[in-house]
Amino acid sequence: MARLNDALFGKILIANRGEIACRVIRTARRLGVATVAVFSDADSCARHVRLADEAIRIGSAQARESYLAIEKIIAAAKASGADAIHPGYGFLSENPAFREACDASGLVFIGPPLEALRAMGSKSEAKKLMQAAGVPLASGYHGDDQDAGRLKREAEAIGFPVLIKAALGGGGKGMRRVEASADFDAALAACRREAMASFGDAKVLIEKYIEPARHIEIQIFGDAHGNIVSLFERDCSVQRRHQKVLEEAPAPGLSAARRREMGAAAVQAAKAVAYVGAGTVEFIVAPDGAFFFMEMNTRLQVEHPVTECVTGLDLVEWQLRVAAGEPLPKRQDDIFLNGCAIEARIYAEDSGKDFLPSTGTLAALRWPARGPHVRIDAGVDQGDEIGPHYDPMIAKLIVHDDSRARALARMRRALADCHIVGVANNVVFLSRLVATPSFVAGHLDTGLIARESPKLFAPEDPPPADAIFVAALAALACERASPPRGNDPLSPWNARDNWRLSGEEPRLLNFTHADTAYVVRALARGESSSLSCGEARVTAKAEHDDNGRMRVAIDDRIFSATAISTGADWAVFLDGRMWTFQLVDPLRRAAAEHRRDGGLTAPMSGRVVAHFVEPQTSVAAGAPLMAMEAMKMEHVVKAPAAGRVASFLYAPGDQVSEGSELLTFEPEDEA
Repeated sequence: MARLNDALFGKILIANRGEIACRVIRTARRLGVATVAVFSDADSCARHVRLADEAIRIGSAQARESYLAIEKIIAAAKASGADAIHPGYGFLSENPAFREACDASGLVFIGPPLEALRAMGSKSEAKKLMQAAGVPLASGYHGDDQDAGRLKREAEAIGFPVLIKAALGGGGKGMRRVEASADFDAALAACRREAMASFGDAKVLIEKYIEPARHIEIQIFGDAHGNIVSLFERDCSVQRRHQKVLEEAPAPGLSAARRREMGAAAVQAAKAVAYVGAGTVEFIVAPDGAFFFMEMNTRLQVEHPVTECVTGLDLVEWQLRVAAGEPLPKRQDDIFLNGCAIEARIYAEDSGKDFLPSTGTLAALRWPARGPHVRIDAGVDQGDEIGPHYDPMIAKLIVHDDSRARALARMRRALADCHIVGVANNVVFLSRLVATPSFVAGHLDTGLIARESPKLFAPEDPPPADAIFVAALAALACERASPPRGNDPLSPWNARDNWRLSGEEPRLLNFTHADTAYVVRALARGESSSLSCGEARVTAKAEHDDNGRMRVAIDDRIFSATAISTGADWAVFLDGRMWTFQLVDPLRRAAAEHRRDGGLTAPMSGRVVAHFVEPQTSVAAGAPLMAMEAMKMEHVVKAPAAGRVASFLYAPGDQVSEGSELLTFEPEDEA
């Protein structure tokens, strides 16, 4: 097998996509290792394809036909002449059959041994193994009997609330919290559907839901020479839908003694399976500080950058070196914590609509300046599409400084400098989240988002006058820069001033924001403009660059802003907030969209996975009617009132675009 400098691989294939594929490519390039990307039809122009040295198509957009197709990935690796395969995370990264296929084909799998994958691949089997190894466990049911009645009886014996989890799951998929016995059957069915769709196995386990609880995980690393080290902890307690949103290292308030105790337990868990490579041992921590083994992820984690920041290590490089047979680059006594790092996951999702995923084109994508304190791990560039087929992550924003307070200040500033236009995104939500009293004080637990929901989901205030005037200044500048109409540039019809035969007439700019109209009256005054909106009247001017950045002077104040145009919309970024204004031409105002009474529309683009009632069935308000799946997450469409389902317009398996009418519904009074 060809190796570079008799140490690392000459060429590796990355069996993944998005930001993790880009992340692996970055380290491989630094080490002189060539990379091969694989891609589905949906990813033919994706960033990881553009960055890799070569790329090979492996199938259609459906993951089971591409990124989960073991034989296609092995064939691509053999055809490219790769020495090894890096699985990234998700998809096949923890699949024993994939490891077996790599071994049988003479390809090095950059990950743990087959026995470790098998032992930890099933959460239920892993818990049995950890119990035998003396690692503390919370109460739960991890058995093979998957009869729905048995599972429900076990949940009742454990005591509600409980957590149903996919036995082969991860990333919050196939997971539901259940508060009462009456809710169990529906939650179990949903978990099984998500588990089968994401992991190809519907098996689940039941655990006692500990609340309030912290989610603290230990990064471990092992080599083939029997060495295993702890790279300290990460606090991943801040979650929505059981998926992590913010992660940081070290965990706030964790004592040095408890850090050593948890690190020792994690190393003990890794030794129980003779672990090799990067892995994470995850613990649930109760309010009294007791910790319980939750699962072991036999791969690199999404949040690994915070560990890299506080240790100064490149974990992907360690993966490559260990897979090539080298011992760990450092011993435990040579690894130190340095400062604090925080990671924010930036998703294409609408936080105000229960975090529904969003699709579309990234019309604008502007990141804060990268440097020693700010890192961006992105899987997309401006102009790329966010589709319905895969995880909706846009990027990870990571900050690092010598204290938590300074790191938090950098995170607030960096989020304010993230400008994303074209898809709904969670940047404003993240900005609110890192400013909540709980997060600022380091009082972290898995209920933080629910506890702070009045602040996180508060109605948006009306846009300030400054934001409206920035939109107006940007729109006026765009008009002045537009090419002349006709062939005569000196024609008076091309003048951009306010001259009229009867005297000056203000230019009227009709904006709407959140269904509210804002009319700006503008009169040119040399380089400045006199602007008014309602009772607000100012003199304003602005300097513009090609990226939408503006230096704005309003009366006696000067400040910076950004205004980005997408058709008739202007996205204004100011003081860490964003507003979207639509510039309406009164002569071309479109008629309001018409929708049949009683219709229900798709809240997102995705696939119909189930109908829960038959046509002509009477239902109560809030009753589940059908389920849609997009980006590996399931959304249930519920009855808006008591009534009857007249008909379904899409069958299970059909693809549906956002806004499409899903079914006809007759409210009770009409039915």
